[in-house]
Amino acid sequence: MKVAVVGATGLVGGEILKVLAERDFPVTELLLVASERSVGKQMEFKGKQIKVIGMQDAIAAAPQIAIFSAGGSTSTEWAPKFAEAGIVVVDNSSAWRMDPSKKLVVPEINAKELTKEDKIIANPNCSTIQMVVALNKLHEELQAKRIVVSTYQSVTGTGVKAVEQLMNEREGKEGEKAYPYTIDLNVLPHIDVFQDNGYTKEEMKMILETKKIMGDDSIRVTATAVRIPVMGGHSESVNVEFEKDFTLDEVYRILNETEGVKVVDDVKNLQYPMPKDAHGKDDVLVGRVRLDETQPRTLNMWIVADNLRKGAATNAVQIAEYLVKQGLV
Repeated sequence: MKVAVVGATGLVGGEILKVLAERDFPVTELLLVASERSVGKQMEFKGKQIKVIGMQDAIAAAPQIAIFSAGGSTSTEWAPKFAEAGIVVVDNSSAWRMDPSKKLVVPEINAKELTKEDKIIANPNCSTIQMVVALNKLHEELQAKRIVVSTYQSVTGTGVKAVEQLMNEREGKEGEKAYPYTIDLNVLPHIDVFQDNGYTKEEMKMILETKKIMGDDSIRVTATAVRIPVMGGHSESVNVEFEKDFTLDEVYRILNETEGVKVVDDVKNLQYPMPKDAHGKDDVLVGRVRLDETQPRTLNMWIVADNLRKGAATNAVQIAEYLVKQGLV
């Protein structure tokens, strides 16, 4: 299996390499692909040094799968060229997510929709992935009507520049800024660009992607996305109203049966999900599960996951694993 990682030198690209190695993905040849300024750079994979190549060379090398994490404009330009060459693209940008002709995949939920005809497969937004992993089985059994989510998102979701800004501010050093304001000891209710309706693009991603992944346009979703000075994972406060009545025991049973979810919920012993506990792990952690006492059939929960792993790299590699297992590549 010849695999290309496009955007290999970025934060998510590095995480993809780590996940491929950890999960022992059947790579016979790995192509590391990046922008022209990184071509020729050496990177390590499983103890071997590999030279970074450019886009055209990657296409010419004819990998079976290309995992893209190089931004929307790069994906818009290059993913179709890879696909035309018969290479299956798993794309981590927002470029193809809401394209009706492209599948938006979280393997635990809807990988079964994939076919050999799917040459560009979209990886969802990080904050959407962890929420739908936690909610989908509950939705299947209890029918979610309305979701209200507020996010508390790590600076790693923005990239290397944001991490450097946070650490520079923490150390009192001047440097390049990823955000319009200080992020250390601060909170920014602003992720991605503002839209005409007053929501940010990140909030609209969560609203639209949730319906597409869960395959139900009737679910009403509203979101507020917030950046906090944390590294290691995204957290979400989620309030869900269901059609069917339920008990907390039923909710815990469903969550414990949900693939990819780990319940961490023992408030008597101060056990609840935190970003530092999710860092470096693939589980979606769920806790603070409780009834909303203001209206019937409504649940509050707290959802945490490593945004670079399950929110990006791991989900993409899981899609690739499914393609291999099902003989779709």
